[in-house]
Parts: sequence; structure tokens; C-alpha cells
Amino acid sequence: MLVRDRMTPDPICGNPEMPVTEVQELMRQKKFRHLPIIDEDGHLMGLVTQRSLLRALPSDVSGFSRFEISYILAKIKAKDVMTKDVITIDEDMAIEEAARIMADQKIGCLPVCDGEKMVGIITDNDLFAVMVDLMGGRRSGIRMTLKQPDRAGEIARLTTAIAKESGFLSVIVGYPGKETGTWISVCKVTNLNVEKLKEIVDSLVDTYLLDIREATA
Repeated sequence: MLVRDRMTPDPICGNPEMPVTEVQELMRQKKFRHLPIIDEDGHLMGLVTQRSLLRALPSDVSGFSRFEISYILAKIKAKDVMTKDVITIDEDMAIEEAARIMADQKIGCLPVCDGEKMVGIITDNDLFAVMVDLMGGRRSGIRMTLKQPDRAGEIARLTTAIAKESGFLSVIVGYPGKETGTWISVCKVTNLNVEKLKEIVDSLVDTYLLDIREATA
């Protein structure tokens, strides 16, 4: 899965001269937390976030009326509050690499660019949707969490044992266990009941069932 498969192509953007009041209204209407700012050629100039919008107001507004605050904001442009040092990626990047960048940098979105031109955006919400799909969140079945040795052939042994009993393995994802040399596999299986799956796991050497439950879509 690549970024191009999950990004929002040709996203709604603002321009550098847009008043902050218009930026706020657009972000409120569209429920955006980030608004890319581009020039007339589609080149990314910066990114307005909810945090940067807060910086548009004076530090102490207690002495201002609501109308005075609106007047001040109307004089401030997107270019005055946008973040200019924006991390960007290209659409051919692997989705997990984009997720790693967002997690490491603690940011909520990544503009996607082809050269200097912005062609899309991917957000943390897009990555949440990817996780739901990868974990089979919309598939029913028996969900199992297993601890296995982290060595060649262990996943094959599991899938072969399930297939021999006519089970359908619709989801399998894994990650390193906390203990050195262990691997955690999360599976979702249909066509077999809980007791049969327990028997299958018990028949596999050095494989331990950590959790098993019915999962509905």
C-alpha cells in the first residue's frame, strides 16, 4: 500500500493572501485541522493548523471586544500565521513510512507533492482508516492473538494448520513481542469455532494463545 492509495488527491487549499477569518471559517465548515496554503501555480507555501491560528491573536485579548478581535483577525493573512517549514512526501512512499514520519515528528498530516506542486494530503485520520482495514475491523470472525517464536516458518505452520481444517484466514498481522525472540500474530478466522481453533493452537509447538474472542463487523 502506497501513499497514493490512501491520500486525499487535490485537497481544498487556501492562498497566502486569504484573511485568517476566512481560513477559520473554511476550516470550521469542512472540519479541517490543517489547511495547506498554495500559490497560483499550485506550489505549497505553508500549512495553517489550529495551533497556528491560535498564535494569530494577541497574547492577552481580555481587553478586546468580540468585534475588535474580528477586526484584528481580518487584517491578518494566512501567510502571516502559516507554518513554512513543512515536511512533505511523494505519492510513491510506502504508507508505513508516512506513518513513521508522522509518529516521529508528532504531526497530524503530510502534504504530498510532485516536485514543488502539491497533489494530495494524508492525515492521521487516513492512517486510522488504514489500521482498521489491516486489522479487519469491519470483518466478523474469531479473533486470535498468538505468541510465536520469531523464526522462519512459524507463520506458515499456523496458516497451514488452519487451512487443513477448512478455516478461512481473512486477516493476519504481526509485530515483535516484548520478549526477545518472540513474535505476536493477530488473526481473524471464519469457518471454525473457538474450540477448534484452540485445538489447532495447542497442536503447534511453542505457540501460545494470548487471547481469543468473537469479533463482529
